[in-house]
Amino acid sequence: MTGIKPIVVGVDGSESASAAVAWAARAAAALSLPLHIVTVVHIPAFYYTEPYLAESFKEELEDTAKARLGSARVHAKQTVDEPLDITTEQFEAKVSQTLIELSANAHMVVLGSRGHGEFTGLLIGSTTSAVAAHGHCPLVVVRGRTLDGQPPTEGPIVVGVDGSESSRAALEVAFEQAAARGASLVAVNVWSDVSVQPSLGASPDDPLWSSIQTGEEVVLSERLAGYQERYPDVTVERVVARDRPVRVLSEFAEKAQLIVVGSRGRGGFKGMLLGSTSNALLHTADCPVMIVRPDS
Repeated sequence: MTGIKPIVVGVDGSESASAAVAWAARAAAALSLPLHIVTVVHIPAFYYTEPYLAESFKEELEDTAKARLGSARVHAKQTVDEPLDITTEQFEAKVSQTLIELSANAHMVVLGSRGHGEFTGLLIGSTTSAVAAHGHCPLVVVRGRTLDGQPPTEGPIVVGVDGSESSRAALEVAFEQAAARGASLVAVNVWSDVSVQPSLGASPDDPLWSSIQTGEEVVLSERLAGYQERYPDVTVERVVARDRPVRVLSEFAEKAQLIVVGSRGRGGFKGMLLGSTSNALLHTADCPVMIVRPDS
């Protein structure tokens, strides 16, 4: 695919994938981007030991995939009022590998929080984890806060900011999303991963506490500098908190329509592909989660 990079959404026939298609369609409409719906036909290697069985099984899978793509296209069109440039494509390959390759020429990749073939109770499958860790563009995992798993369509965009390269990239994407959706932006800087008891001297009145808090407020201001000039219509709320990042961001996710975080924060070890905060949010957040890598 050349030219304007599309939003790529993967479907597998699950309800979670259907929610992902709807979210991706709204995102494509808001950003005036094409939507590329894909599905993957994966035939286990052992089927090829029986050629006739493999051929009939392959034909059945391909027919199912074609019908799945058709349904997804209709669902995308019905989700938004604006006309969308929609293309569909099916592959015969490994799912994770295909999506990672597609991510190299995508504006973002969108997936459901769980799909077919996963064990009961498994919230994030191996495919999602692989794309989050190795993809070349932002990944959105569509989560919801209602019983039917539908993602919210109102509320602010929340972005985690900690000064790392990943969070800088996340901030850029978060402003883009807020501007496109006409939403406000909540920029959150959580400066301590560990709770220290007040009895140890780390209280709000402690000079050390106060100096760190002030320093982190400066960090947040520096990171936001320039963006509000570029996006004058986006209202920004600044939050600096001393707490566990996952807890604070999860609380904001309860009222947000999207939470945006870097793939790995400033406290991550070199070589770590997905940080603890981003990984936890993929499993627990009450709204869609976007993971942004530094090179996205």
